[in-house]
Amino acid sequence: MPKSSSSSTAPKGSSSVPKGPVTDAEYQSLALFRRALRSFLHFSEQAAKKAGLTPSQHQLMLAIRGSDTGQAPTIGEVAEWMKLRHHSTVELVDRAEAAGHVKRIQDTEDQRRQRLVLTKEGEAKLAALSTLHREELRRFREEGLVPLNRL
Repeated sequence: MPKSSSSSTAPKGSSSVPKGPVTDAEYQSLALFRRALRSFLHFSEQAAKKAGLTPSQHQLMLAIRGSDTGQAPTIGEVAEWMKLRHHSTVELVDRAEAAGHVKRIQDTEDQRRQRLVLTKEGEAKLAALSTLHREELRRFREEGLVPLNRL
């Protein structure tokens, strides 16, 4: 996974961001966006718990399944994606593996490296949760709950 540069704090495309004071409409958009984020996170946490997972296990499983590297991710790649320290990710993987959701496999090119894959049970739970999440995000879009076009 490519690492992002931390030397610049300006968001991508910031040169086209309007200058000047933040307008009332922009404050309202930011507040609505923050509210929508919190609402979605709450929904996600409750859905994970209802499925018998911790929210962190759900995020781990999504990071594994959603990896865009073209191969099963390593613990280090998942740690970076989840913004966790390596040892915290190892502990999370240990718990998910003990629960039967995740398994480690040896990297075919570097036997010292382990890659992470979902078990059949993990795939099934993640698929069910992802369907619910997709529906919730579509509801957000349809109801206009995230008015980013006003920023």
